[in-house]
Amino acid sequence: MSQTIDAAAHHPAGPATDGCVPLGSPAELRALLGEPQPLVIDKVHRRLTDGDRDILARSPFCLLATSDSRGNCDVSPRGDGPGFTHVVGPSALALPDRPGNRRADSLHNILDNPHAGLLYLIPGGQEVLRVNGRARVLTDAPFFDAMADRGRRPRLAVLLEIDEIFLHCPQSLRRSGLWDPGSWPEG
Repeated sequence: MSQTIDAAAHHPAGPATDGCVPLGSPAELRALLGEPQPLVIDKVHRRLTDGDRDILARSPFCLLATSDSRGNCDVSPRGDGPGFTHVVGPSALALPDRPGNRRADSLHNILDNPHAGLLYLIPGGQEVLRVNGRARVLTDAPFFDAMADRGRRPRLAVLLEIDEIFLHCPQSLRRSGLWDPGSWPEG
């Protein structure tokens, strides 16, 4: 079983935060940033589109974000061949749980708090697909055979029922030069 560290107790305010000015409220945030453009709000949907399915079919990698009931967060990389995420239906996805380090932080968190987020990337691409919803850990389902890898069915899978899905702005990929080998640090 994984050990969770209470973030507030582990990182008390101290010299590293002296002089910092925290944001005080959502209203203050809106005053600083302004309102999002209608296009940004209108692109959010609850059911997979053909474009979403295309990204899922091409993506070999995603990040799974979860938190426990106390708000301690975890982000776990998930990957396999392109299309490893199984589309269960227009508003549900399944991620096979492949052998790893056996910490199972994300799975423990989902058992404690079902809210989860996924962020899909395609190497070399500019698409960033965000999916938020409610997750469950499954030990079997009719679609487990479809998620088999080299003839081995997953022992577990994460089923995410979609609350919202949308393409995220790719500016962070461009600014970071993530897919540009010339921008990568040496060594």
